Amino acid sequence: MGRRAAGGWRGLLLCFPLLGLPLLVAGCATHLSTSDAPAVTQSVARPDVDFRRLSPRPYTPPDWPEALEARVLIPDTPSDARRPVALLVHGGGWQRRSPDDMTEIAERLARRGYVTINVAYRFAPEYRFPAQLEDLRQAMAWIHEQADDWRIDTERIVGVGYSSGAHLVSLLALSDEGGLAAVLAGGLPSDLLKFDDGRLVVEFIGGTRAEKPRAYRQASPIYHVHASAPPHFLFHGRWDGLVPMDHATDFHAALVAQGVESELYLQHYRGHFTSFLLRDSAIEAGIAFLDMQLEAQHQARQ
Repeated sequence: MGRRAAGGWRGLLLCFPLLGLPLLVAGCATHLSTSDAPAVTQSVARPDVDFRRLSPRPYTPPDWPEALEARVLIPDTPSDARRPVALLVHGGGWQRRSPDDMTEIAERLARRGYVTINVAYRFAPEYRFPAQLEDLRQAMAWIHEQADDWRIDTERIVGVGYSSGAHLVSLLALSDEGGLAAVLAGGLPSDLLKFDDGRLVVEFIGGTRAEKPRAYRQASPIYHVHASAPPHFLFHGRWDGLVPMDHATDFHAALVAQGVESELYLQHYRGHFTSFLLRDSAIEAGIAFLDMQLEAQHQARQ
């Protein structure tokens, strides 16, 4: 497949070649795509819709090790239409932060017609891998249970996450029973074996790389890429010192090698936290990617 670069800064696009690599300067970003052009350049503007916010509700059964809640936004779309769903997972090194971090992105997706499910999950070090992945699988089962009440199209569920949330969403997507149609992942730690036994990863896994090499591989999305993996949109800061950029470039390359649709949006002059805080162009490009993937899959089902 051909690879082109594209992107946008407040709707203005400027392409030019440099050192043989097609680049787009757009909000200080390089945008690579496995398709003819990135989805954001092909997206069609459409009006936003209103949404209603439900009270937080448990998505785990009574016997779950810890009660966990989901925050749900329901878009105001035609009453006879099934709607796509976005499962949102926050970052925080697998052991802190909250769904608050994903509120603005959830609202943006709801305005685009997605039912959004913004979830909490169990934290390390009290709960170690794969507890967090089991939480997301339970969230997916719960989403299916609500399908009729919320007019959910269970074949159009996407995963959205940043940092450790992106890691969990991508792991879910690559598992046999994942059930995600596409992924939007930022600051993704794709290969835990690359880390020098830092505290967060050791506490997440429950040991060092030397002590638990198999668990590190099992918990690393890059080792689970396969030809049937769902399409991925990745965004990452070039100056990310916490999760270096090669986590994104290597993962993108692994997806491409398997023939999986992938877009990589590299943000210049951004570190791990600023890549998330100053993310607007990346998220708009990512949502355009999700929209295009779901539309293509929906058309294929007709």
